Amino acid sequence: MTSETQFHALVLDQDGEGKVSGSFQTLGNDRLPDADTTVKVLYSALNYKDGMIMNGLGKLVNEYPHIPGVDLVGEVEECTSGAFQPGDMVICTGWRVGEIWWGGFATRARLKSEWLVRAPESMSPQQIMAIGTAGVTAMMSLMALEAHGLTPETEGEVLVTGAAGGVGSLCVMLLAGNGYRVAAGTGRDSTRDYLTDLGAASLVSREELEEAPRGPLTKARWAGAIDNVGGKILGNLLSALRPNTSCAAVGNVAGFSFEASVLPFLLRGVNLLGIDSVNCPIEQRRIIWERLAKELPLDKIDPMMEIHPMSDVLKLGGEILKGQVRGRAVIDVNA
Repeated sequence: MTSETQFHALVLDQDGEGKVSGSFQTLGNDRLPDADTTVKVLYSALNYKDGMIMNGLGKLVNEYPHIPGVDLVGEVEECTSGAFQPGDMVICTGWRVGEIWWGGFATRARLKSEWLVRAPESMSPQQIMAIGTAGVTAMMSLMALEAHGLTPETEGEVLVTGAAGGVGSLCVMLLAGNGYRVAAGTGRDSTRDYLTDLGAASLVSREELEEAPRGPLTKARWAGAIDNVGGKILGNLLSALRPNTSCAAVGNVAGFSFEASVLPFLLRGVNLLGIDSVNCPIEQRRIIWERLAKELPLDKIDPMMEIHPMSDVLKLGGEILKGQVRGRAVIDVNA
């Protein structure tokens, strides 16, 4: 049992050969980073990046020991900047928290107040973490597509690749809730009912999306796309976008690189939009959370999340890298 001067956390260490391992430890508050806001963490969430960090992949962490967890929601205990008052509920996603700054897999965190957004009162802390970085990324993707002309009246379906994952699930939900016809791309037949319940109008197999087009352009099919996968699927779907439509690129689970022709850009005027939710300005984050609170059907959030004690995160970190985590894993750091 921790005291007010201590906190419990998953701590990662690296040995002389570069292998990363994690253990659960009780630390004094004096170990927390130097920043203006101390937060009692209630919940965190599992993201693909967390899986990479816990398994020592991607060189995302500069110094050890390290506390991972890129998302958190909690109650302000102290804020010396005056931006928040004790008891305020706040959210932190992005800003490389959990990467180069100690993160949310802990019962207490110390953060910069300019990284924090007030939690919407209409959402529970568990629902907020079921949304988390995944929801911010999904909403940024939708806003980027809208800014480039996508409307519910646009002819055709909007493709979401990796649709059963955390970001993909929320993309399907947001698009369908806003009146778009969604084609959900997935490599798992077992997710059919799950994706249909989220609002997908049709399902597209990973095998179909991976099949190379016969030329630099294929039949114009998609009204837009949100790609969570990267690799050959991203290259292929660009050739199937309708004229003057866009694809928002948000993930790379199938690879960092892809091959594509310039002809979709030159002959159909398609756009490839990069989405960076880590460095999203705080003003835009406030707008994003306002829209998420209004536009996400909260009755669909609960079925897509599973709450786990913090003791599960190391196991889950391996599973998410293998595509074995459906929807959103919410971490109760006090359980």
